[in-house]
Formats: sequence, C-alpha cells, structure tokens
Amino acid sequence: MRAATFRNLLVADIASDVGTFMQGVAAAWMMVSLNAGPLYVALTQTASALPFFVLALPAGALGDIVDRRKLILFTEVWMALVAIVLAGVTLAGWLSPVLLLILTFALSAGDAMESPTWRAVLPELVSQEDLPAAAALNGIEFNFARAIGPALGGVVIAVANAGVAFLVNAASFLGVIFVVARWKRAVPKRTTPPETVAGASVAAIRYVRYSPAIRVLVFRSGILMFFASGLLALLPSLAHAVSSSPIGYGLLLGCFGLGAVLGAAVMQQARARWSAEAVVSSGIMIFGAITAAAGSIRAFPLLGGAMLVGGAAWIVFISLFNVLILNHAPEWVRARVLAVSMLVFQGAMAAGSAAWGALANKTGIHAALLWAGVGTMASTLTGLFLKLPDATVDLTPWIHWRLPTIVDQDPTAADAGPVMVMIEYSVDQEKAAGFTTAIYKYERIRRRDGAYQWGVFCDLEDPNRYLEVFLVDSWAEHLRQHERSIRADRAVEKELESCLRGKPTVRHLVATT
Repeated sequence: MRAATFRNLLVADIASDVGTFMQGVAAAWMMVSLNAGPLYVALTQTASALPFFVLALPAGALGDIVDRRKLILFTEVWMALVAIVLAGVTLAGWLSPVLLLILTFALSAGDAMESPTWRAVLPELVSQEDLPAAAALNGIEFNFARAIGPALGGVVIAVANAGVAFLVNAASFLGVIFVVARWKRAVPKRTTPPETVAGASVAAIRYVRYSPAIRVLVFRSGILMFFASGLLALLPSLAHAVSSSPIGYGLLLGCFGLGAVLGAAVMQQARARWSAEAVVSSGIMIFGAITAAAGSIRAFPLLGGAMLVGGAAWIVFISLFNVLILNHAPEWVRARVLAVSMLVFQGAMAAGSAAWGALANKTGIHAALLWAGVGTMASTLTGLFLKLPDATVDLTPWIHWRLPTIVDQDPTAADAGPVMVMIEYSVDQEKAAGFTTAIYKYERIRRRDGAYQWGVFCDLEDPNRYLEVFLVDSWAEHLRQHERSIRADRAVEKELESCLRGKPTVRHLVATT
C-alpha cells in the first residue's frame, strides 16, 4: 500500500511539475512581453525564491510537528487557487508586472510551505531498502518535467497565450490533491509532548549550529547559489535576444532539464570513483564556465548545447548537496534541517537574482553573466577550508539514558523549567587529559540536542571528581533530548567511558516557582 501511494504520487507529481515549469516560462515571458526590463525579469525569479527564505523555517517546523498529509493537502489547494487567479487576470488583460510578481510570490509561498514536508515524507511511503531508488526516481521525475515543461509551455504560449499556460498549471494540481486526499497516513504516536512552532524552529537552528557537517553544507551552498543564480535569472532576457519566440526560451529550459537528466545518470558513476568534494567542485567549475560564456553566444543551437552542459553540471552539485544533508539529519529534525538548507539556498538565489538583474541593467547581460560565472568558479575556493563530508553517519535513534522516577505526577510538570542536569564523573587521574578532550566533544552533542547552557567543573578538594552541568528549557524538552541521541554519538561516549572509574551519577533539578 505504501509503495502504491508513492507510485500514484510520483505519476501525479510529474503532471504537477510539468505545469509548474510551464508557469515559470509563462511568467518570465509575460514579464518580457510587458517590456518590464531585465530587472523585473530577474525579480520574477526573486519572487519565486524569496518565500523559501521567509517561510522555510516555520514550514519545516510544521512539517515535523503536525500531520504531514494535511499540510501537503492544504498547500496544494492554496497553490491551485492562486494559479486560477493568475490565469483569470491574465486572460482578462489585467496583468501588470507588479501584480505578476505578487501572484508569483503567493504561488511560491505554497511551494515553500510544502517542500520541507514533501521531502521528509518519502521514508513513510517506501521501505528503507527502497529509499535510495525512490529518491532517484523523484530526481528523474523532476528533471523529466524540467525537460518537457518549459518546451511545452513555450508551445502553449505561442499557439494560445500565457493565460492558457497558467490555466494548465492550475489543473495540474488536481492529481496530487486527489492522491493525497485518499492517502491513509498512519499518524506517528508521540512519547513526548508536542513542540511548538517557535520551539521547533529554535531547535532546528540550534541543531544546524552544533552540527559541523551540516553547517559546512549550508554555508557553501549559500555562497554558491548567490553566483550560480545569475544564469537562470537572466536566461529569459538572453533567450529573447537570440529568439523572438517563447518556444525558444522553452527549448532552452528544456535543454537545461534534459542535461540535468543526463547528469543524474552519470553522477553515481562519478561519485563511486571520486570524493564528494571532487565531484561537486567539478560540477561548479563547469557551470561557472557555461555561465561566463553564455552571454557571448548568439547562435541558438550553440546556446542550447551550452544549456545542456549547464543542466548536467547543475544537477551534480545540487543533488550531492541534498544527499549529504539528508545523510546527516536524523528523522526528528529532518524537515527542519531541509528547511534551513532551503532558506539559505533560496535566499541566496533571491538575492543573487536581484543583484545580477540590477547589474545587467547597468552593464548589460554579457558583463553580468561573465561576472556571475567568475564568481561561481571562485566559490570552489571555499573547499580549501570547508571540506564537504564524505562519510555518512548512523542516525538510528539511541535511547539509552535512564529517565528518573518523578515523584510529582502533575500533568503540568512537562512545562516546568528550566531543568538543570548534573552528571558526576569519577575520573582516573592518569586519564584526566583524555576525559577533558572527550567531555568537550560532548558539549556539542548536548547543545545540539537541547541544552542552552553547558559547563564542566573539577572539584578542588577531589581532583578525580568532575561535574558536567547543562540547562534545558523545560522537562518536556529534556524528554525530547533523550530521544534525539543517535548511534553516531556512541563513539564519543566510549571515549568518555574509557577515562572513568565506575558509572557516572545523574541528577535532575527543576527551577522552583
């Protein structure tokens, strides 16, 4: 049944994504047709990307604490309604550049609210052993739609008009709505009190802050996307310069999508032979070179070939960034970590699109693309001091801490806090240096999983006695902290235990009111 739901969603999502890419072509071409200039054309991409920057974090928090099926259903209905409004005002002849940007933002807002949950729900639809294949199918589906949708959108605009393309996009949501409405999702049972949106958002930021591998991935993707956004932001203006037909723009985006499909096919072979750093850097260098050269190409077939290569390079580094983040984010925080990643990714794309559009207004498209390409290639230098993680970690939950017996069973006790946890260690004097090294590694784990203050102290009267102390917001948050431990943390705990004499003693104290 789970696989059947995944299969039905995959088929419905193809139609939805084709409609989305048709909408993107129609929006960009309408902006060009309204003689809005390169800045407004680039702002179309900004309007699409900015909601991910604004809404991604609360969307990820909602995706981890509410019924994911209902959230997906609500956002799909919202996007269908906005698409209907966009089609209506376009067919009525009321569309203006500002109104197009507003409706594009509203449509993208629904996508931003849905995306973290959509990515996080995949393990619920397929078995663990089928997860890699399902993820690959999702990638192929998206890039298949990227290859077909833009070209189809160009044909629809040329034969009819942009309003019809917007109407087709509105209809494309119906399949996903139907499948999600019929999905009988088993709501997971909670063993701890539910989080609030604010608390879940804080937990996401805290997790990223104290997860070095994820922090590197997020930081590098943000720098990269600021420069890499230039090509896609200015492609409508570039297409208009070499082809007066919307079919030309659609074909260029289709070449980009087809290149992404081909890039996905060869990426696994490249990844098996080389490190993640080598594969990602190679893809970035190729994409940067294509961006720098694109502004000088005036022959349409040559530009189409450049987009084919650019699409292949694009999917290489985009896919690997996503896979690496998934490999380092446990289930309880996965939607939120993906949301933080999208926040940075789309925020950088929105800022970059606006910046390259403004530069193109002043210096021309050729110069803007040249500098965007140079910046893209230069971003690989961050790999000299921020290496991408190659190894995966064991994210299996590891609930091994003993919970104390609480005398007060008042149901409001979950909100009591802050809670102080004190752990007393008896350390072999000869291993004191090793203990200090290990306990400071543990600081990152404590803070990552919920502690907002942490410290370790040595007893002046007994140099073998050490006390680790950390504070958590509430008793409920400390219960969640127990569930957030993963098996990958076992290595640090073993290092710590090798320095001890006997088992540590744990005490829990709650603030009095």
